Amino acid sequence: MTKEEKDKVQEPAAAEAEDDDEPDEWEKRIFSTGCAGTANTPTAGKKILTGFATDENMKMTDCYYEKKDWRACKDEMEAFRQCWKQHNNDERTSMKDA
Repeated sequence: MTKEEKDKVQEPAAAEAEDDDEPDEWEKRIFSTGCAGTANTPTAGKKILTGFATDENMKMTDCYYEKKDWRACKDEMEAFRQCWKQHNNDERTSMKDA
C-alpha cells in the first residue's frame, strides 16, 4: 500500500472522530429528560455541560459498566426513576408504573 492509499484510509477515521463530539439522537433524547448531567468527551477529557444539574443517567450507566449487573445498581436505577418523575417525563412519554 502506498503512502497516499494509507492517508486516504486514515482520513475517514479522523473525520468520524470529529463528528463524535456532536450529540447523536440517543444523547439528545437522554439530555431532554433532565437527568443526563455531564459527560466526558472522548478526545479531550473535558466535561460537556448538558444543561441539567442532575446526572442520574450517567451514574446508572456507569454503575452497570463497572458491575455488569443491573441488580447491583438498584439505588442508581431508583434515583433515575425519581429524577424521571420529577421532570414529568412519565407524562411526556405516557409511561405508566408497572
